[in-house]
Amino acid sequence: MERPAWAPRSIDISVPSVARIYDYYLGGSHNFEVDRQAARRAMEFLPGLPKIMQANRAFMRRAVRFALAEGITQFLDIGSGIPTFGNVHEVAQGARPGSRVVYVDHDPVAVTHSQAVLAGNEDADVVAADLREPREILASPQVQRLLDLNRPVALLLVAILHFVDDSDDPQGAVAELRDALAPGSLLILTHASYEGIPLPQERSLGAVDVYHDIRNPLIMRTREEIARFFEGYDMVEPGLVPMALWRPETAPEDEEPYAFAGFAGVGRLGARATAGRRHAAGAAGTPMPRTRRNGRTA
Repeated sequence: MERPAWAPRSIDISVPSVARIYDYYLGGSHNFEVDRQAARRAMEFLPGLPKIMQANRAFMRRAVRFALAEGITQFLDIGSGIPTFGNVHEVAQGARPGSRVVYVDHDPVAVTHSQAVLAGNEDADVVAADLREPREILASPQVQRLLDLNRPVALLLVAILHFVDDSDDPQGAVAELRDALAPGSLLILTHASYEGIPLPQERSLGAVDVYHDIRNPLIMRTREEIARFFEGYDMVEPGLVPMALWRPETAPEDEEPYAFAGFAGVGRLGARATAGRRHAAGAAGTPMPRTRRNGRTA
């Protein structure tokens, strides 16, 4: 397999990557044949996967505009993936110049391409790190330089938590990030679920198995389980709903059925949930790494 000029030498281009598969679903060009093969196998079971990803991105853009309307101009996007049209910095800085954005991803292609896209942008940067290591993220020079954690931040966990197994304590990671944020901050989140997929569950299981086979298990959670990630936040109307129903700009009846798969929501952090925030923010300056599980690293 020929290595494209943009591909970092450090990556194995024979192994699929969820970031590059996502890029393929969105019509991007930063993916390899091995990624396209995995995506096409998953689409044999769920042909509407690209529509789900498009609905996910559309929600993200609406949520960023909502954050801007709330006066928030700082964004921390964890699991940001490979930049495509309409990324957070484009939406935020296009509407509010000077908005600051930090992207976080552990995929080398996502990080390398983000660095290229953001070259010369003094108000945006990327961190090579893993959601499961929140202290490393918070202590990174990029976050320390660009984000003032004493002011509200929009934290984006878009299409990332369903790749974190319960054994890796995603709830704890989200709580640690929450405790570092100021009152008024927002949590912007999407998550995959069997609920809302317009096909029998056994068809969805086939797509889930594809992700398991490429060593990136997809954890499908119920609405109730997803809602727990918002502990400490007050839900913004309309709450935790199918992606296409969160403050839609298109009439629901005009949406593709797959746009209603999975859940999306925005939560606002109240003062009562930030009692430990200053302690957490101080600890972030001298990071103490959490125990790594399953041998995986950032």
